[in-house]
Amino acid sequence: QVQLVESGGGLVQAGGSLRLSCAASGHTFSTAAMGWFRQAPGKEREFVARISSSSDSTYYADSVKGRFTISRDNAKNTVYLQMNNLKPVDTAIYYCALDRTRAQLVARIREPSEYDYWGQGTDVTVSS
Repeated sequence: QVQLVESGGGLVQAGGSLRLSCAASGHTFSTAAMGWFRQAPGKEREFVARISSSSDSTYYADSVKGRFTISRDNAKNTVYLQMNNLKPVDTAIYYCALDRTRAQLVARIREPSEYDYWGQGTDVTVSS
């Protein structure tokens, strides 16, 4: 069983930056893709970013391209989300998720149902 714990959220003014971390337990991390999702009040959980197990591939939602960067440190079993130029629309609970699927279809990487483990989330609030 894999456990994921997010941290690094908080309150920041528009234009500011935050770096989220997600620490994973277990042996699956180094061979699994990791994703970040977010969920704003009253909205569905939405895809933010994904990184492959070896960091050779990354994917981003259009809404965060150029502002957010996903990275990972397999030696530390940790995935990061560097968020720059934050906007009020980025306000949400941010979740990290682990996808064990090898050779995952690109068409499926944005679907929460494709991910096997989830963290508890960390709050990000961006004020105007």
